[in-house]
Order: sequence, then structure tokens, then C-alpha cells
Amino acid sequence: MQLRGATVFDGESLLTDAVVQINERGAIEYVGSNDSISCTAGDSGNSSGQIVELPGGYLCPGFVDLQVNGGGGVMLNDEPSLETLASMVDAHLSLGTTTFLPTLITDEPGKTAKAITAVENAVAAGMPLVAGLHLEGPHISLAKKGAHPPQHICSMTTADMTQLMAARQRLPLLKVTLAPESVTPKQIAQLTDAGIVISLGHSDAGYADCREAIDAGASCVTHLYNAMSQIGSREPGLTGAALDTAVACGLIVDGHHVSYPCVRLAVALKNATNKLYLVSDAMAVAGSGITSFSLQGRQVKREQGRLTLDDGTLAGADLHLGQALINVVSYCDVDLARALAMVTSIPATVAGLDTGSISVGGPGNLVWLDDSYRLQRIWYQGTEQCCKVN
Repeated sequence: MQLRGATVFDGESLLTDAVVQINERGAIEYVGSNDSISCTAGDSGNSSGQIVELPGGYLCPGFVDLQVNGGGGVMLNDEPSLETLASMVDAHLSLGTTTFLPTLITDEPGKTAKAITAVENAVAAGMPLVAGLHLEGPHISLAKKGAHPPQHICSMTTADMTQLMAARQRLPLLKVTLAPESVTPKQIAQLTDAGIVISLGHSDAGYADCREAIDAGASCVTHLYNAMSQIGSREPGLTGAALDTAVACGLIVDGHHVSYPCVRLAVALKNATNKLYLVSDAMAVAGSGITSFSLQGRQVKREQGRLTLDDGTLAGADLHLGQALINVVSYCDVDLARALAMVTSIPATVAGLDTGSISVGGPGNLVWLDDSYRLQRIWYQGTEQCCKVN
């Protein structure tokens, strides 16, 4: 199949008058000039394949989301299982995400063990989209718990360390969000050496402790600005440490979690690092029409683009990466190529994933956006999928 007529974003640059060819195995066979394809695109030159003419717009890699709590009416915390993961996959594929990390927020220890096993089984079964597991907690700060249940928040123990390092041996990717005040720099170094991606978040720690955690191996910050110590005139906090270093940062750009001027500030300060990316922090409502759901026995309301507990605390986001992309381009003065990278190649690179770009040999995971950047069509491994957003 050849896809023609759109400007192609390959993960780094926008290519005009370009064509993408996908072979019968669903892999990218060619990306580049329309004039050169007959000379370079395999033996057949696609003489017997399908040609899809796209009316302008932008053909891009499928979105990569490193923070997905739920979708399709379910949460990973509800019951970590293959069935739950399958519902999340269906929901997020229809929203243009072709790679994601299922995310378990702070819960009882048994849920962590179940989530590790569920993701291991999903990967072994070849379930699409699931790249690994993100454990957000329980080793976080009570002072910055957000919607996390306080009764399960705890400091890191030797048993926790053993469980996490064993889990990394079972999973292709394990990301863990923790607070510097709940672990030691030595523990962070050991987890990092074991191949675990350590992200700082839900923390009230000061700048010095955050820098020590980063020096020990923490390489990410979870949902920058939210649920963390803020910048003061004499104490920069975790927010300051994130903006002052080369650490990677996820951002929830829904107009509710972070003001657009603060997004613009982060873009200006982090642009040179190429490590600022967007996350959905999606909950059960993603890809569904439900207006409320239960989060560990508490009701979460969906209203005017916000998800809140009864006391008004934000509980995840009513967001998908396609809308986050539109927001960051429309309201945050981010150029299109940079914005597209923030939902594709940058998060993939941060997590060490071989995805997020359109390159020869890579999977035919693609999305087509119209001239207003709205998602219109989705392909996974070369096969077109249902699209719920347009």
C-alpha cells in the first residue's frame, strides 16, 4: 500500500511531496520522495498494491503515550488482567495511540503483582500497543498525593526493591514514578542499574534532594508542574529541578492541569534537551461516553473536560494525545514538527522504544491528521483501524 498526498512527519522533519509505502507484512518499505519511489521501493514498485490518495493534511507515526491509567470504561486498577488491558487497547487505538504504557496508580501490594503478571502475559500473547508497565506509586509523598489513596502510600523497602527488579526481568519496559523523600539515592541507583526507568513525581522534596535523585539515575519527571513542589524565590523544588536539568518531562496539556503560559515556559526551557513530551494521563472515560466512574471506591465525575473527585481534586485527565497535540500547537506557540515529536518520537526515545517514527523496516503504525490537525484515519501494522475522533 502506498499513502500519498499528505505532508509526512517522519519523527524528525516534515517532508512535502512524500510517499509512504507499506509491504504485505505491515512494515514500512519506503518513505521519501514521490519521484524516487519507482526506483527504490522494492522489486514490484507497488505495481499491484493499493494507492491511497490523502487530501492534504499530515501523515505521522502513531502516538506514543507513557501514562495511560484506563480507557474504554475501565481502569487498570479495577482489575489488572488481559481483559482490562484489551479494553484499554481498543479504546486508545481508536484515538490514534499505537504504543502505550498501562499505568497503575498507588494501590494495595497485591494489585502491583497482578499488574506485572497481566502485562507480562499481554506481551507474551502479542497484544498490540502494550509496551510495558508504568507503576505510579506507591512510593510517593503524602503531601502531594493528588488522587492517590493515602492508606497505600509507603516508603521503599527491600522487598519492594526485589519485586521491582524481578519485574523488570519479566517485562520489556518498566517505568516507576516515585518521590525522592520515599526512597534513597542508593535505591534509585540500584533500580536504574537494573534497567528500570525512574521518574520523579508526587513529591514535595526540595531542589537539592531532587538533584541528588537525578544524579543517582532518575531520568524523568511525571506530569511536570502537577503534584510536586513548586518554584519559589529561594527553593526551586522538583519543578525547578526538572526545568533546570536535562531530565525528561511529561506534560498534561488539557488546559486544566497546567496553564498555557507555564507550558510555553517549559517548552522554552526544555527545547534544547529534546525531552519534553505529552501524556494523556487518560482514565476510564477515554474512548467512551461514560460520565463518571469509580476510582478505588471514590466517584470521579466527568464534566466540561475535567475529571474530579467530590472535593474537586483532579483525578487524571479527560484527554487523548490528538487533542493534546492540537492544544500545544494552538495555545502554546509550539511549531508543528516539535509538537508532533512530543507525541511520537520524543516519548519513544525517552522510554527506549523502537517506535514513534516512520522509517524503513519499522511498523506501519500511522495516523493521518487533516489540515486542522484533527485525527481522521489510523493504521496499525498497515491495517486501517476504526477512528473515534474527527
